[in-house]
Amino acid sequence: MSDGLLHLTVLGCAAPYPSVDNPCSGYLVSSGDTRIWVDAGSGTLGPLQRHVRLDSLDAIWISHLHADHSADLLTAYYGVLYADIHLTAPIPLYGPPGIADRLASFLTNTPARSPIESAFAVTELHDGHQAAVGSLRLTSRAVSHGIPAFAVRIEAAGKSLVYSGDTAPCRSLTELAEGCDALLCEAESTQAPVEGERVHHTPEDTGDTASTAGAGRLIVTHVGRFLTPQQAVARASARFDGPVDYAAPDATFSIG
Repeated sequence: MSDGLLHLTVLGCAAPYPSVDNPCSGYLVSSGDTRIWVDAGSGTLGPLQRHVRLDSLDAIWISHLHADHSADLLTAYYGVLYADIHLTAPIPLYGPPGIADRLASFLTNTPARSPIESAFAVTELHDGHQAAVGSLRLTSRAVSHGIPAFAVRIEAAGKSLVYSGDTAPCRSLTELAEGCDALLCEAESTQAPVEGERVHHTPEDTGDTASTAGAGRLIVTHVGRFLTPQQAVARASARFDGPVDYAAPDATFSIG
């Protein structure tokens, strides 16, 4: 879309593996002619191509290296180097520390390391990382998921979208989301664990995070297998007074 607004298109949001009609986590965020693939979970490369070719992407941003958020980078690699895609330069790829070596460990089948850097121009994220990609401004914060993981605030045209990635409720996410127009927040946990480390939001947590941050709207995503989307939205709505939606596959949201 080239209307200058900030748009979110849901490629998939299933957890922790794809369903028949829903790939894992992946989103296309765009404004004007700038387009970023945000998370590349299993199965998302297919629906991505309804909207943009790989060689027309401006960047890829990956929250963490669990397969349901990153596995389609492997097939994207083959697409950009060995098929009908013709890159003029490697695709900028923003991801957690070690992402290039992780990809290489999957893709290398001979003594020579697979040429990951020929496909992707890798930048490792750190807490507070900032980047300008076309008309989009990205700010990443480290969040609490038990492995290196990041949330991102994407701003354009005076509007802002925050994506949680996978994380337990944490101050860095709330700070990142302060005053945002829309918070896209995962809700994979059915209930908070009584003991042990938390690594996900419950639907109630998503409402609390959105409320504390003063978000304009909440979009619930990555709902666990033991809840329906309707149940997740209802439970989040009990803790957040603003509009609450579900990130249904193929849905597009105009932010602001």
